[in-house]
Order: sequence, then structure tokens, then C-alpha cells
Amino acid sequence: MKLKTFFLLIVILLNCYITESVFAQDNKSDLEKKISEYQTKLQELKQQKNTLSSQIQYMDTQIYLTALQINQTEQKIVSTGKEIDLLGSRIEGLDQSLDYLSKQLIQRIVIGYKKKPLSVISLLLDSQGASDFLTRIKYLKSAQNNNQKLLYTVQETKTNAEEQKKLREQKKIELDKLNETLSYQKQALDNQRSQKQRLLSSTQSDEATYQRLLSQAQEQLASFGRFVQGQGGSSLLSNQTSCDDWGCYYSQRDSQWGANSLNGTGYTLASDGCLVTSMAMVYTHLGRRSVNPQTINSNPNNFASYYPAYLEYTISADGLTTSRVGAYIDDTLSSGNPVVVGVRAYGGTHFVVLISGSNGDYVMHDPYIENGHRISFTSHYSVGSIFEIRKVVPQ
Repeated sequence: MKLKTFFLLIVILLNCYITESVFAQDNKSDLEKKISEYQTKLQELKQQKNTLSSQIQYMDTQIYLTALQINQTEQKIVSTGKEIDLLGSRIEGLDQSLDYLSKQLIQRIVIGYKKKPLSVISLLLDSQGASDFLTRIKYLKSAQNNNQKLLYTVQETKTNAEEQKKLREQKKIELDKLNETLSYQKQALDNQRSQKQRLLSSTQSDEATYQRLLSQAQEQLASFGRFVQGQGGSSLLSNQTSCDDWGCYYSQRDSQWGANSLNGTGYTLASDGCLVTSMAMVYTHLGRRSVNPQTINSNPNNFASYYPAYLEYTISADGLTTSRVGAYIDDTLSSGNPVVVGVRAYGGTHFVVLISGSNGDYVMHDPYIENGHRISFTSHYSVGSIFEIRKVVPQ
């Protein structure tokens, strides 16, 4: 009766486990299907972002897709955690079995050593007949076989335990990676929600305002490209970074980051990253020596929600938020602060950092020119080509 109850309990538990697994698999399949659908939808909307309403629809779809991916990762974390717990239980059981079997094997070995070794002749002499002799031979052979089986069982149990422990360690590594992915996804979701809010704020939900801002951003990036082409292209350079008491000089074409996409767009830092690179240089002057162009580039909130390659006037890096505000060149330089200026040259526009000088005789850091560290501004551009003057103010 007890045996039947035991097997019934096993069947019930097995059915519960199978039901739970099937239910979890169904949920996983539905979630993967939704993610696939919204990824396709996002790609379709990406080609239609020419109005404010389509831009908002794109953002809403992106937000929902990220939320689905977060849900998927959370399910994987729960599933992996259960696998680790299950492996822990298996390992505990195998360790207990191994301990018990090892003790049994040792006891048999000790008993075997204590007994007097038996030969076929001694068995024959001690037997009371042929039948007794055959019985003793069978018993001896059976004992030897059982000992051998026990030894194999001990070895197999030890191997299984080691394999389960390795698998558990692999699952722990997998769990750590999933937690890192979840953290990144949650940060991405926060950024996407923030970008949508900034879009609504900057456009005031007005289509005309959106189109004007979009046109300005597109023209700026196009003019960056014309400047670079007029200068000979965006080939990468090496060993450009130079730091001194002022701060650090960076090149937008540096091989460390030049080929990187500008905030996930089709532009690169080498071709269109002059403003990003100029701001990175100013940040090092403000004491943030760890900041480089990629630091600023890696924060989506530094770029316009309506045109992700367009750098905002207010940005953040290494815990410092700054704004570019209008200024006078000589007044700003005389106070020891740099000036970020836009120039029209070589058929396009470009940004550089003026670090010292007065009355048109300025020293600059040019992010495009090879080894453009502390060079004369007027050796490459005219003062009359300057169309924008900004100083960087910490918030």
C-alpha cells in the first residue's frame, strides 16, 4: 500500500512539473512571437519617420518592444534560477549517495582484508560435499561481482556529481549575464521614455515645429559631411590623443572610436563627430579627464529625439551636465574658459575649440586636422567664417 502511494505521489508531481513546463513554454513562444512581430513593425516604421505622429508611433513601438524584451529576460532569469536550484538538489543527493556508497565500499574492503584468503583447494577441503563446494564458489564469485559493481557505481556517481557541478557553474555565469542584460534593457527603456518626453517638450506637439527642427538637424549633419569630403574624407588616424595642463586633445578620426556609429545612426564619429569630439575636449578641461568622444556618444539622451545624430545643446557625461550658451570669444577666453565655434569652410560646416588668444589671433584644437593640437585658427579658417559662438557652462 505504501509503495502504491509513493508511486502515485511521484506521478502527481511529474504531471505538475510537465504542466508547468508546457505552460512556461507556451508563454515563451507567445512572447517570442510578439517580439518578432514588433521588431518587424519597428523596421517598417523606421522608414516612415517624416512626421511627428510617425515619430511618436515609432517611439511607442520601440518602448513596447523593449518592455517585451525585459519580460523575456526576466523569464529567462527565473528559469535559470530554477535550473540552478534543481542542480543544487541533484548535487546534494549525489554527494550523499557518493558518501554512502564510499562507506559501503570501504567496509567491504576492510572485511575482505580481515577474512582469510580462500583458495579453490581450501574451499574444496572445507566443503561438506560437491553441492556445498559449488555453493561456496558461487557465493565467492557473487561477492566479487557485487564489489566490482559497487566500485563502478561509486565512480559513476562521482562523475555525475562533477558534471552537475560544472553545469551549475555554467548556469551561474549565464545568470550573471542575464542580469547584466536586464540592467541594460531597463536603462534603454528609461532612455526611450525620456527621449519621447523630450520630443513632446521640444516640439510642443506641433508638426511645423517638428519639421523645422528636423530640417535644421538634417542640414547640420549634411554640412558636416560636405566639410569632411572637401578636406579629403574621413580616413582614420592613430596616436592622436594629447593631454596637458589644459586638458586633452582628441581627433574625431582617431582609430579608437572614429569608425563608431554616431548614436546608432548611419553617420560615424570620423565623418560627423566634430561637435561631439569638441565637447569631449571641453569636458577634459573641466576636469573630467575620463571623458572622450565615445563617452558622450554612448548616451542617447545627449542627442535629439527627432534626429538621433544631432547633438543637443545640453548634454551629460561622467556625472556632469553642461549647456552650450551664447558668448563672446575674447571675453570667454580671457576668463580661462574655451569657446566652441562653428565655422563655414570647404563647402560645409565644422566645429573646433578655441583655447586661447584674442583679437582674431586664436589657438585652437581642431578635431578633424591630423595632429590638430594647439594650432593657429587663422592658418586654416578665417574669423569671418565663424557662424556660431558658444561657451560651455556646467549646470
